[in-house]
Amino acid sequence: MAVDEIWVSPLVMAAVMLLTAACRAMTRHLVHHIRHLGSFLLEMFASLQVCACTNELRLLADMPPAPHVALTLTYVLTVLHGLTLSGSTINPSSTLEQLLRSRISLKMSWVKTAAQFTGAVGATFFMSFIWSLKITKSHSGALAQDCSNPIQTTITEAFALELLFSFLFHLAVLQFDSVKFKMKVHLIALLITILVYGGGHLTGAVFNPALALSLHASCFRDKFWDYALVYWMAPCLGTVLVVIVWDELIPMLQ
Repeated sequence: MAVDEIWVSPLVMAAVMLLTAACRAMTRHLVHHIRHLGSFLLEMFASLQVCACTNELRLLADMPPAPHVALTLTYVLTVLHGLTLSGSTINPSSTLEQLLRSRISLKMSWVKTAAQFTGAVGATFFMSFIWSLKITKSHSGALAQDCSNPIQTTITEAFALELLFSFLFHLAVLQFDSVKFKMKVHLIALLITILVYGGGHLTGAVFNPALALSLHASCFRDKFWDYALVYWMAPCLGTVLVVIVWDELIPMLQ
């Protein structure tokens, strides 16, 4: 990979963050009084930011010295997302967790989930446009790719891994609730980086249904039920198990 590509991708991700930050600021200013519309737009732009940046980051996965560069950027990006997208859920399975714990209404959960998938689809088209400019060789190659086959194990094992990642992630996030915000952002970023390091070579360690759709849209088209099982059902089931453990099992043991 050429040296200039090392700098182009971070610049693209920074531009995406600035764009979505401007859109979120305009949303707060113009439609803050329309509750559900404002919530939808804020969540949509947040999802678009995370999905677009992760699509660009995926192009750097094999950059030498792999996987150090990609893991470092994963940590840095996650911290930046946490600091700039405070108040947004971004992950449909996290929205499910909020619903199951009665933190949000059923209507709001539908609004957030629809916004997250809308942002994910929007990010896919937006990054396709950026890559069509062919700024770097990796951008040209990204346009030519079909399904990248992120599942490098059996469907059963992939399902179990994504369920486990989702369970550990949401359980840890609940545990971090009492931690100060800035420290919490770094702890979550470290946890995500560790999970990506541990399972990224097998499933990508996504545990986010909207992000999975954005990253692997062509795979969902070719093998929908396999990918829906691994990247949609497994994270949601992991979330359900966390709610059962956190709200029912742990209080019972205490």
